[in-house]
Amino acid sequence: MKPSLGVSVDKWQSALVAWVLVAAVLLHPAIASAQSGDITVREIQVVGAQRVDPDTVRSYMRVQPGDVLGPRSINQALKSLFETGYFSDASIDMRGDVMVVRVAENPIVNRIAFEGNRRIDDETLTPELQLKPRQIFTRSAAEKDVKRILGLYRRSGRFAANVEAKIIELSQNRVDVVFEITEGSQTLIEKIIFIGNKQFSDSDLLGEISSKEAAWYRFLSTDDVYDPDRMAFDRELLRAFYLSRGYVDFRVTSAVAELTPDQDGFILTFTLKEGPQYAFGTISLENKLTDVPDFRLSVLLKPRSGEIYDDALVRETVDDLVDEVGTFGFAFVDVQPRSNVRREDREVDLVFRVDEGPRVYVERIDVEGNLRTLDRVVRREFGIVEGDAFNSSKIARATRKVRNLGYFRKVDVTNERGSNAERARVRIKVEEAPTGEFSIGAGYSSESGALVSLRLSERNLLGKGQDLTLATSLSEEQNEVEISFTEPYFQDQPISVGADVFRVAQDDEDLSYEQERFGGRFRVGYELSEDWYQRWRYTAQRRVYKFRSDQTKSSTNLSEVGHEVMYDTRDNRFHPTSGSVFSISNDLAGLGGQARYLRTDVRGTEYLPMSKRPPVTLALSGRVGAIHGLGKDVEIGDRYYLGGRTLRGFEFGGVGPRYKEGTRAPLGGNYIATTTAELIFPVSLSADDLGLRARLFTDFGTLTGVDERRTASNDFHDESSIRGSLGFGISWTTPIGPLRLDFAWPVVKEDFDEDETLLFSIGTQF
Repeated sequence: MKPSLGVSVDKWQSALVAWVLVAAVLLHPAIASAQSGDITVREIQVVGAQRVDPDTVRSYMRVQPGDVLGPRSINQALKSLFETGYFSDASIDMRGDVMVVRVAENPIVNRIAFEGNRRIDDETLTPELQLKPRQIFTRSAAEKDVKRILGLYRRSGRFAANVEAKIIELSQNRVDVVFEITEGSQTLIEKIIFIGNKQFSDSDLLGEISSKEAAWYRFLSTDDVYDPDRMAFDRELLRAFYLSRGYVDFRVTSAVAELTPDQDGFILTFTLKEGPQYAFGTISLENKLTDVPDFRLSVLLKPRSGEIYDDALVRETVDDLVDEVGTFGFAFVDVQPRSNVRREDREVDLVFRVDEGPRVYVERIDVEGNLRTLDRVVRREFGIVEGDAFNSSKIARATRKVRNLGYFRKVDVTNERGSNAERARVRIKVEEAPTGEFSIGAGYSSESGALVSLRLSERNLLGKGQDLTLATSLSEEQNEVEISFTEPYFQDQPISVGADVFRVAQDDEDLSYEQERFGGRFRVGYELSEDWYQRWRYTAQRRVYKFRSDQTKSSTNLSEVGHEVMYDTRDNRFHPTSGSVFSISNDLAGLGGQARYLRTDVRGTEYLPMSKRPPVTLALSGRVGAIHGLGKDVEIGDRYYLGGRTLRGFEFGGVGPRYKEGTRAPLGGNYIATTTAELIFPVSLSADDLGLRARLFTDFGTLTGVDERRTASNDFHDESSIRGSLGFGISWTTPIGPLRLDFAWPVVKEDFDEDETLLFSIGTQF
């Protein structure tokens, strides 16, 4: 029996081993797959997609049926879905060989709103946002927009501002995004401290930097609001100040802004290292251009040996040399001032090396910050376009032109390296200024008496640079209405075209007549060269005179053609501190109408900067004019009148031919000459903040010559002697309108002249 049992057991064991071996062979691929985690995908199902097509979801994952996936590739597919920004949530579930992809789409932004913002309006905040209506909302984008808004408030000095993005869910997976803003108060600069300054006092340095300590009179300025960018700019201003006074080794070792203990203001601390003062040593020229004579360049070297070193003179010399070489046809020029600082002698030797520069071309011209002004309005002021040779002098002149447009508060032009060393990128950053005006005003002028005005104007119509003005004024002595339109670039060409329609009624008791004029004018202007301009005009008007002596009336028609040639190199058309403007104009009447004359005027003003800090300017101006009747006398309304703004210290029409008896009214004159010397400087406390400027001036002039059919020559005074005055004045753009106040006293006059000490005007806006 036992042997039989032993045989049975052996057979059972052999069968079991055989079955195990067969199963191992058959299940080996499945075991290997299970051990590795890889699955062959037979089908991909997408659940939850609404706007995004399921096939698009599959393409984002880069997975197709038949692909073999493991844990790593599934994680990568999920990562790819989230990177699209379209989904707020996503998951992948493997049901055997079926991949189920569940997604929750990010909502669409329906509307963006701001709440609590009073100091910065919606129009300023909106361009800062990354989120836009009809775009996909993501939490990360909202957080970035919160930081952008906070940055905008901090740049305006509101460091206590708080911004929170809130979401209002709508139907169809849409959301409204509301930025709730708590602005807080501005953080002002409580104190500015300088450490290490021995050569210049704190008050001297305070006048050089743009940041200011908080004061009651700075209510119209933001210079006393802490701004880290302004503080960085102040470091450069201090460096330029010291370098212009010979301190070559000067450094700002640190500039720190600290909040006061009560968290109510900032204390700015500038730590300076002045070093010794240097003078110019030897000054020489190294000219590598054989086609440019040395003497044409040597005369432009402004530094002089022995004088205190001035970095501004070095930069001006470089600019002058570049401009001069450009006149010889060199598009690429390199002027390098090479210095050798001899510290033991405290002198700086300079060699101005002039050579052909690298051939650099303009790759791109980018305009930034123009929210409403079209790019082409800025770009057309530049004398270069993409692909032209890079010319720094042309860019400097174009910068001046853009500033003179008056459309921008700030214009900064920087040059950057392009895609390679032979390409340059010109970046134009602008900050737009208000160009539209709607005002209802009232005021008083010592020339016209009480006045009321209405003005509607836009100097940058639709962002195209066009000028449209509707203005009317009513005063005791003159009523006027005018509509004016100017297109500065007609048909995209540098040709200015404009038209005016006007009506003027004048009833000045100091004159011998009442006058009414109405008509129109057509204007065309263009550039002759870089700084030369020419303008043409045609004027047609109807004039009606009523003479006070005998109450007779006279009416004439005027048909006048005129032109003007002007040379203008002013650094700023509105507040010039350097440069000059010169013009000569002619007007011919008689091509129709009754008035017949030829009038010629020559005017010129030179602005001489006497000091940069503070900005003091000497303005020297002069004018000569003559009008000749062509076959008939010059009418009384066409003559020149002298006094008031044209010769301070005298009434309007107070100088020149005048009746001896009766009203003693002025008759005007055919020949006029004036000259003015005016020293313009800021008033100490408020100059940088409120634009308060003072003037010391002297005016001289003469007016003579009368064509008078109605009066015998012995009935009026006519002396060609020079009259003159001395005076001072103040101008200020006040919160209630522009104010101008001049006090002048005649120093040379005739007995029959009418003088006037005070010349005053102010306007107010409601």
